[in-house]
Amino acid sequence: MRIRSFRCCALASLLPLFGCLAAVCQPAFQGYDSTSTSYSAPNGLLPVGQIVKKLQERNAERAAALDQYEATRVYHMQYRGFPSDRDAEMVVSMTYHAPNSEEFSVVSQTGSKFIIEHVFRKLLEGEQEAANEENRQHAALTTENYDFTLAGYEATPDGGRYVLDLAPKTRNKFLYRAKIWVDAKDFAVVRIKGEPGKNPSLWIKRTDIEHSYVKVGDFWLPAENRTESVIRLGGVANLSIEYKNYRILRAEPLPDGKADSKPQE
Repeated sequence: MRIRSFRCCALASLLPLFGCLAAVCQPAFQGYDSTSTSYSAPNGLLPVGQIVKKLQERNAERAAALDQYEATRVYHMQYRGFPSDRDAEMVVSMTYHAPNSEEFSVVSQTGSKFIIEHVFRKLLEGEQEAANEENRQHAALTTENYDFTLAGYEATPDGGRYVLDLAPKTRNKFLYRAKIWVDAKDFAVVRIKGEPGKNPSLWIKRTDIEHSYVKVGDFWLPAENRTESVIRLGGVANLSIEYKNYRILRAEPLPDGKADSKPQE
């Protein structure tokens, strides 16, 4: 019973890391370091206050316009450590209805029954909890929840990216201490890399998180989430969620935002 209790507490402690994905949601993580990378910025770089203001405005516009979509999610977890190794995968069909309703249907599941029942299914329940209005407000990328600092600007083949460091203002379980990349044309987050603002459990020694987003029509939606957690008493858990097969079923047109596109390369 002691071994089972340890495994249950250690793996279940990962759940709070993913609760906020519903409100917005690389092989080895190096950990968060706000000074590890340098960025070049073009002339006319917007000040951080204006970037954040546009980010909040555009997020609100996209949230108001997107009424219904469906997608497929692939959950995969690999645990290596005490008391034994575990692997599992679950494929889920999901339908979203604005403002905060999600319907899940399990398509297939393989591997460890413990992970499927105590991690994957609890993750689905946690996302529904995080999708309620109060928790969405607590998790949102807003000046009420975060302090933002401009780290620079990055030119990519897909366009310019503002790079911001963010620090949570409270020890909310849904917030991150991280670096974010913001599309300079759409003012949407395209990547997040960091760590939880609050350690979700005494069982966890360290957690590294990376989220990426993809543009589907006019909307930026989760593409992949990866988390590596080091269990304090031994073991490493790698959890990934892949999002694919998006279909926008119902949405309103977005306001024209071309005036906000500079600088853009």
